[in-house]
Formats: sequence, C-alpha cells, structure tokens
Amino acid sequence: QLQFVESGGGLVQPGGSLRLSCVASGFALHYYAIAWYRQAPGKEREGVACISASDDNTYYQDSVKGRLTISRDDAKNTVYLQMNSLTPEDTGVYYCAAPIAGSDYVRPNRRLGSWGQGAQVTVSS
Repeated sequence: QLQFVESGGGLVQPGGSLRLSCVASGFALHYYAIAWYRQAPGKEREGVACISASDDNTYYQDSVKGRLTISRDDAKNTVYLQMNSLTPEDTGVYYCAAPIAGSDYVRPNRRLGSWGQGAQVTVSS
C-alpha cells in the first residue's frame, strides 16, 4: 500500500515562499511518478505538478509554472514542492500521490494508493 505523509505547510503572506515535503512509506519512491495536488476551499482537488520516475521530467499546471518547482530525493524517499511568489489563489490543502501514469496527474482519481492527511497552505496578509 502506497502511503504518503505531507508536511511543511503554514501561513504565509502574498509573495512569500514555502517548501512542502512528501515522505513515502512502504515502498521505494524511485519506481513511481509522483505528483502534488491541491484542494482549495469549495473546489475540487486538482493536480499542480508531477515528476516522472525514470528521467525526472517535470510537468506543471499552467497557473503555477515559474512559481512552483517539484523535485525528488529518492535516497530520502521524499518529493518536494518549492513554492515561490505565492498568491491567495494558492491557498488550499496540498497532497502528494503516485499517478498511474505521469500524464494522469491532471486526473486525481487516477492514482495509486490512498490520500494522506495533506498540508494546509494559507496565503493571506
């Protein structure tokens, strides 16, 4: 069973930065593409970034390109999401998961394993 623990969320002012961490347990992370998803208040969960398993290619939702960076450290079984130039529209609970295929990150239901508890990110002045 693929399980993830997200951390690093918090309250930040507009224009600020945060780094989220996603630690995988029970399996070797390097076999899987890993994606970050977010769920804003009152909205559906959406994929925002994905990193492939084999070649570390990265993919981003248009609204976060140039501001969010996904990376992985397979030795630590951890994936990161560096978030810069944050805006109130980035507020939400952030989750990580393994999409069935890299391109599936835009469809949150097409993933392996269950959701973790997520990390709350609040961007507000």
